[in-house]
Amino acid sequence: MHMSKKRALVTGSCGLIGSEVCIHFYRAGYEILGVDNNQRAVFFGPEGDTSWSLRRLRDEISGYEHHGIDIRDRAGVLRLLEDTRPTIIIHTAAQPSHDRAAQIVFDDFDTNAGGTVNLLEAARRYTPESPFIHMSTNKVYGDGPNRIPLIEEETRWDYADPELKHGIPESFSIDQSLHSVFGASKVASDVMVQEYGRYFGMPTCSLRGGCLTGPNHSGVELHGFLSYLVRCNMIGKEYKIFGYKGKQVRDNIHSEDVARFMLAFARNPRCGEVYNLGGGYENSCSILEAFELTAQFTGRKQVWTYVESNRIGDHICYYSDLRKMKAHYPEWRITKTLKETIAEIATSWSSRLANI
Repeated sequence: MHMSKKRALVTGSCGLIGSEVCIHFYRAGYEILGVDNNQRAVFFGPEGDTSWSLRRLRDEISGYEHHGIDIRDRAGVLRLLEDTRPTIIIHTAAQPSHDRAAQIVFDDFDTNAGGTVNLLEAARRYTPESPFIHMSTNKVYGDGPNRIPLIEEETRWDYADPELKHGIPESFSIDQSLHSVFGASKVASDVMVQEYGRYFGMPTCSLRGGCLTGPNHSGVELHGFLSYLVRCNMIGKEYKIFGYKGKQVRDNIHSEDVARFMLAFARNPRCGEVYNLGGGYENSCSILEAFELTAQFTGRKQVWTYVESNRIGDHICYYSDLRKMKAHYPEWRITKTLKETIAEIATSWSSRLANI
């Protein structure tokens, strides 16, 4: 038993959000237990490999304890929670690509839905008082946001309804829409996290992320929009725009601001909550706008081509309404602007590409 100190168990610890959370919670006085089996390299090939991130965690976190188990391994997850009894569980592990999911349906569902249930039930049995934070996705809303009337501006789409000037609220329906296979598996995990909070009274929340990004992202074409876009710009690689004239809008949130919200929730948890965790309107951009912003930092024009057909279930315009988060946790706010985030990503890629 290890109950003397605050201990954070972070799944997907070598990914963008997981690694940021590990370092953030370590600096806040937590012992860190990481769970990651580098499945990202299996899903996305060598470009998705996160071995470099594990080396960074071991360098930067004193006493970092790594567990290379697969969250689909039910017995392994139960044993891990029984042995370690963490004081908080932050679940960021996932099969994260809605394009890839259709090709690996069993792997996707077993990881996203089954893996989450394994962790929830292990938490209920062995450490039910510990806050359980789940990294969900805005893809749980499916293509519902695409039925919102839009206006077309010069470089982006936007909502025509002034009621939505702050973005998509948590009350937006997740039902009767096209999600992609990935979106559906994440709906299952999102609802189970809520259910364990409401039915069993456990301190849980689902964070429905917008575009989560930052300098430590291993962006690839099928996942990690901003990181991948900046990398393409810097190496002169062709970037493919899939439909919507390149005016599709995303709100981008820096991984540090994600970790800061998780720490705020850990200090004052609630049961069965849902939050839309994105950059909000201020940190939103279209692909065309991202090209321009990136060029400001790299001095390079983006090489790109246009594919008429959009990705299935892809949002034309999506940015998060952050008012509920700010009402529940008024000390939390966005600290990294979109320009600062892109500058950090460019600097990071510059050093990583130099070492290849």
